[in-house]
This record gives sequence, C-alpha cells and structure tokens, in this order.
Amino acid sequence: MLSSSDRVETELTAAEAHSRTLTGRAAHHSDHFDGRCFFNPHVRTGTRWRDLLRWALTASPRPWPRRIANRSRPAPPPRLAPRQLALTFVNHITFLIQLPGLNILTDPVYSERVSPVRLVGPRRVRAPGLPFDALPPLDLVLISHDHYDHLDVKTLRRIEAVHRPRYVTGLGTGALLRRIGLQRVHELDWWQCLHLPGAGADITFTPAQHWSGRGLFGRNRTLWGGFHLGCADGDVYFAGDTGYGAHFHEIRRRLGAPDLALLPIGAYAPRWYEAANHMNPHESVQAHLDLDAGVSVATHFGCFRLSDEGFEEPLHDLAVARVQHGVAERSFMALETGETRQFALAQLERETLAQDAAA
Repeated sequence: MLSSSDRVETELTAAEAHSRTLTGRAAHHSDHFDGRCFFNPHVRTGTRWRDLLRWALTASPRPWPRRIANRSRPAPPPRLAPRQLALTFVNHITFLIQLPGLNILTDPVYSERVSPVRLVGPRRVRAPGLPFDALPPLDLVLISHDHYDHLDVKTLRRIEAVHRPRYVTGLGTGALLRRIGLQRVHELDWWQCLHLPGAGADITFTPAQHWSGRGLFGRNRTLWGGFHLGCADGDVYFAGDTGYGAHFHEIRRRLGAPDLALLPIGAYAPRWYEAANHMNPHESVQAHLDLDAGVSVATHFGCFRLSDEGFEEPLHDLAVARVQHGVAERSFMALETGETRQFALAQLERETLAQDAAA
C-alpha cells in the first residue's frame, strides 16, 4: 500500500511537478541520488569511454537484414469493453496498451533513426507495425528514460499535436519534454505513484537497472525506470530498459504480481559490455518468474541494431530459455511487429493459476 506522500494527483501544476526533480524530493533520504546524479544502488551501469573504445575495436556483430517487410495487420480497436486488455507491438519497445477507457503508448519511436544525428546512428530495419495515423486516441504516454531509442523528440511532438495526452516519466526528464512543447507532464521518483481519477488507475514508477544521458556530458542527471499500472481491470508492468537485478522481486513484493509484464530481451551482446544495462533472454525469463507475472511479452528487439547479437538471436535464445526454465510459450510470448493480441483478464488469471499448479 502506498502512503499519501507517495501519491501524486493529476491536478499538480507543471511548476509543482518540476519542484520534485533534482533539487526536490529525490535529493532527500534517497538511495539512488547523490545530490547531483542518479545511480543504481547495487551495481554500476552505463558505459565508460575505455569500454566503448574496446567494444568498437573488438565488436563481432552477427547478421541483420537491411530491410524487412511487416505483415499486414488489422487496426486495433479504438476502445475496449470492460475486463478486456489489448496489446499491440508497434516496434522495438513501443507498445499500445489498451484497457477500458485508457489507451497508453510506451516509449514511442516512429523516426527512421535513433540518434542525435539524422544521417548516422542505428536505423530501423522495418517500418512501425502500426502507422502513426492508425493510432487510436491516446490518453497516456509512458517514457522510461531519455535514451534516443526511448525518447524520440520528433515522435513526441507529433503525438502532442494530434492527441495531447498526459506524459509520465522519471525525475528530471520533464524539463526536456516541456522544452519541446509537451504540456501535461508528470515526473515521478522510484515508487512514487500518479493517480488518474477519471481512469481509476494508479501508475507507479518502478526501479530499473540502467542509466541515462543524451550526449557526451550530463550523464545520469535524469532518472530511469519502469512503470506499474494498477487498475480494476488488471495490472500491467512495463520494465523499460533494464539489466537483471533484485528489483523484480521487490516490485512483486510491493505491488503484487502483474497480470501482464512487458520485458526486454534484446541489446545484450557482448555480455562483458551489456550485462549491467540489458537483460539477455535467460535473465528476462527469470525476471518473469521473479515477478510471478500472469503473461509476459518480449520487448526491445527486431527493429534497431544496438549491439552484437544477430537479428534472430533474441527470439531463438528466448525459446531456449523458456525450455530451460520450464515456462510455456503462452506464458512468455513474442508478438510479431504490428500484431494485436486481446486478452480477457480472466484468461490472464487462469495463466497464473496454471503456473502455480505446475510449480
């Protein structure tokens, strides 16, 4: 149960929300902020220049296609009936999550490249599975952190022009969002909760093992994390970008087992370089078990080449990991780009009961 001090009502003004950034709430009694930068309590993350140079000199990237076509898919429903949940895989880590009365987009990226420079940097190998103009009315956008493959300024400006949703992100990131013209921005610390009265939902910003920064300087000045969405129709957990750590057990302990978990499986090779920042599929399956999730869905793969593993490896390694951990494919699945999967919440509950019985 969250205390009243950990809940933020949607009526907070931008100034009030901003006051809870680096010089506010996080600066006091924090295990992840030192008064200047955020940090992970248990492990060092990020990349040092010498590590980046070593990777550049020793990288052995496996094959990726130059371009791949998506299969044609029907558009998702504009709204859902009670006790229904729909999930559409747009690309990379962008998902449309639909609950009754609430349409949510995670880390939206529609640009051709995820880079500060338009002509270089990781380029998509496939188009978004759900065209921008086919998005239903958006109520909420979740932004896990400020890396370019998660916070895409061009896409966010398009969303603001058409939908004017609420945006929820970690401490410090709101300054950039407001600077680019977004109006309804809420910043949260780890374990802080935003209540949406009209939707009957609570959004809790959860710890993740990662880092932040968009340039050569100013690393870890903004907070990274995931999101737990709790509402009457079910609980959804979006992990964002994260290495494997004890935070999954803690999320389960504090917030309960999610009905649906979105867990990253890509950008994990080589392990000496990526292990602290990105889970591999074996760790993702372990996170699924730590969370006791009803159903997990794979994210963070199949669109942008960010590390050395090949295009097909995350899904292959996920299949191997499921077998090794005794997890059924229906319990930890990967959607095709553009695919919409609808769940009845009772179905997710049955999956959890089936896992408990198998254990």
